[in-house]
Amino acid sequence: MQSIIQFHISKGVRQYVAEGANLPIVTQGKTMDELLKNIHEAVTLHLQDENLADLGLAPKPSVLVNMELPALTDA
Repeated sequence: MQSIIQFHISKGVRQYVAEGANLPIVTQGKTMDELLKNIHEAVTLHLQDENLADLGLAPKPSVLVNMELPALTDA
């Protein structure tokens, strides 16, 4: 059973994009605060009326986000 739902965040041209690593969830937001709110809402809606055990999730999973930074230039 997984106790963590993971998201990978990247910066698009106009918005931040979050993609679920272990669930098929994608959402976006203009700011990080908006994106985090949208991740919470998307996960809540995705898991609504689902049996978490059937998805391989623990009863109260947490959410972990990782953010990709732009490529480093020569230092």
